[in-house]
Amino acid sequence: MPHPSHPSQPEVAFPHLNWDEEELDTRPLPMHERPMQARVDVQLAIIAEHYVRVALGIENFWGQPDCVAYIEGLVLNGYKEGEKRMGFKPDVVTALMNLVELHKEAFGKPGQ
Repeated sequence: MPHPSHPSQPEVAFPHLNWDEEELDTRPLPMHERPMQARVDVQLAIIAEHYVRVALGIENFWGQPDCVAYIEGLVLNGYKEGEKRMGFKPDVVTALMNLVELHKEAFGKPGQ
């Protein structure tokens, strides 16, 4: 609609935004489409947010044949000699199990 004092100038406005998924040039990548290291980093960040030492331990074992056993041991061992463990938060357990799958994807299953 033209401005009343300047009939020849159109009204300035924001262009129409089209959010059709097919027409977007860029979009956030779903986790399964991200590069392997990016997926690992996301999971380690979740763990490090609550348990820095656990995340550092996994980083040290990453790529080693016993890494999967190490992570599974963290999840499954509810008791350590002389102390009871409280267990992990659900998001951390999910991240640990995701790392097990990512390690298997990247390096094969243990013993292969």
